[in-house]
Amino acid sequence: MNRKINFNAGPAALPLPALERARDEFLDFAGSGMSVMEHSHRGKEYEAVHDEAIALVRELLGVPASYEVLLLQGGATALFAQIPMNLLEKGATAQYLVTGAWGEKALGEAKIVSALFGASVAVQSLGVGEGKEKSFTRVPAPSGVKVAPGASYLHITSNETIHGVEYNVDPSRAFPGTGAVPLIADMSSDFLWRPFDVTKFGMVYAGAQKNIGPSGVVVAVVSKELLEKGRKDIPKIFQFRTHAENKSLYNTPPTFGVYMVRNVLSWLKGQGGLAKMEEVNRKKAARLYGVIDANPEFYRSPVERESRSVMNVVFRLPSPELEERFIAEAKKQGMIGLKGHRSVGGVRVSAYNAVSFEWVDTLAGFMEAFARVK
Repeated sequence: MNRKINFNAGPAALPLPALERARDEFLDFAGSGMSVMEHSHRGKEYEAVHDEAIALVRELLGVPASYEVLLLQGGATALFAQIPMNLLEKGATAQYLVTGAWGEKALGEAKIVSALFGASVAVQSLGVGEGKEKSFTRVPAPSGVKVAPGASYLHITSNETIHGVEYNVDPSRAFPGTGAVPLIADMSSDFLWRPFDVTKFGMVYAGAQKNIGPSGVVVAVVSKELLEKGRKDIPKIFQFRTHAENKSLYNTPPTFGVYMVRNVLSWLKGQGGLAKMEEVNRKKAARLYGVIDANPEFYRSPVERESRSVMNVVFRLPSPELEERFIAEAKKQGMIGLKGHRSVGGVRVSAYNAVSFEWVDTLAGFMEAFARVK
């Protein structure tokens, strides 16, 4: 089998053992004579998978009983609207700390919802410039975050996939303290690469397709206190409370997606859990940034050192033409998914949990050779 070295940003690489497990069980799940996709979501066979996925999130993160784990649909983008729909009352204020393109998208939805509900949005953006020229190169130090008193919540994007900036990689860029204001984080591209204290947050959420499974599933961890504050005058399907009360089975879940998330989480546990994954992931990032920093005349990271992402390493070469040649030659050697997002260009290496150190080391060796000969 000729597997590619996959650096796609999402949907992204999945652990081979998780895929092989799905292959082996595809036609006959748990001796049932049916695929897991054919089972009723109310049947005991699927419910066992569903419950295990939730239990694994709890175990890996150490989620306390005061929090719910939800399996939702619509991608993290749907939650950009669903969060303010649940948490903004008339006259209230939501606060958004924007450090990249995904934070801007979340902010855009919040502005629409707040206008409908007679609420408002306070914004702190770290973007420099306007339009296509706008750049994001850092996350703030905690002391640089101005929390709006009485805000319904403060929303951040913990890792910006496009711009390659991330919170809490360096201690000087820890997650902001928000006091009594609930902190909500879109963790779509850095969920479960390392341990973190979920009780510092009112809510974290992540689309599965980058680090924990295929597209179609969102994992959310929400404090019960925040759930109780949710509006009851929006449609039930959009209320987080509804999904918590129904164990994320209010409507038919994406059963195969949840099954694959279960497989990935089971693999993650078998690797030694989040502490072990952090060790491996930091080693991968150090290898890549080491090559970049050792060749400053050829590779350039646009991100401030303290804010550099572990999951999405972005860099530039001296010219767009060289970047195209770099990507094309890497592809010839079996490495795909290296083209930077169309809005920023350059090169992007998405080194999620399923991306092995060996893959990263192969790319780093290619980078060293390319810098010498070009």
